[in-house]
Amino acid sequence: MIYRSKAPVRLDLAGGWSDVPPFSSKEGGAVVNVAIARYTNAFLVPRKDDAVSITSADFGMTVRANSLRELHYDGNLDLIKAALRRFPVATGIDLRVSSEMPPGSGTGTSASLGVALVGLLSWVGGRGFSPQEVAEEAHLLEVEEIHVPGGKQDQYASALGGFNYLEFQDPQVRVQALRLDAGFVEALQRDLVLCYTGRSRVSGDIIQAVIDSFQRGEPATVVALHNIKAVAERMRRALLSSDYQALAHLLSENWAEQMKLHASVTSPEIDALFARATRHGALGGKALGAGGGGCLLFLCQPGKAGVVRAELASAGAQVLDFDFDTRGLQVWSEPWSQPGRDT
Repeated sequence: MIYRSKAPVRLDLAGGWSDVPPFSSKEGGAVVNVAIARYTNAFLVPRKDDAVSITSADFGMTVRANSLRELHYDGNLDLIKAALRRFPVATGIDLRVSSEMPPGSGTGTSASLGVALVGLLSWVGGRGFSPQEVAEEAHLLEVEEIHVPGGKQDQYASALGGFNYLEFQDPQVRVQALRLDAGFVEALQRDLVLCYTGRSRVSGDIIQAVIDSFQRGEPATVVALHNIKAVAERMRRALLSSDYQALAHLLSENWAEQMKLHASVTSPEIDALFARATRHGALGGKALGAGGGGCLLFLCQPGKAGVVRAELASAGAQVLDFDFDTRGLQVWSEPWSQPGRDT
């Protein structure tokens, strides 16, 4: 048998940063996001020996070892190694992963990789996890195994799929799946424009700087984070009431608060793309994830999305088509026959 999984990335519509400790543990966070049908894919083939081969198509890298015990964290595919450490398999394996999003996109690709791996390896090991449990385990891969700080919204979005309103009071996460009007969802699908500006330049040092600023109680940071959290609740109401204009306004309001957190969240190039999109029909928008590059999301006037796409492309951005994902993590197995492999 071979084993496969795929886990979607997400668009964070409002509230991002408020899910990151210590804000989420001290003040509570809130996020609205939606999964999209661009996936991280994982593919596992059991071997007849103990050898391990891990390949990342996105990094063009393969790591090999004689056994799982010989895998060590060294900066090369460490998240995958972390998953194998927490969910070891009984035999050697060939494991391959790939993403349908460009690197540093701000759409939660590392979290979707974690979700895909937890789902895949727990399936192979015969362990049954709920989507919420998969999300929690995927988060632990990052914070406990490889010590990358961050919130949980990306893992929950990927494991669950669909539109969700997430509330964080660490360690608890409360999930409200948002059931939207079908016609409104079609309008969003038509009028949202997603583009990639290049790998995000927001480093872990900058994220830590925002965390440190909050811990020092610096008023500008504290107020911005509270405002971002408040936008998420208003975004939830706007989506449930199919309020198109409010949604556009709230995307821009969230972006304005994001930019107050650190100067590197935006750049002259990003500002120019926002100005260009607005001139040609975008009603509102924001950078996804931490900002500083990666993906931008715009909500356009009805009938203007095509013009905005063309203008962004002419300015050098990569326009990315997408559909919404409603299924979240998917895992399955299928027959496989190849010399030197189990069948």
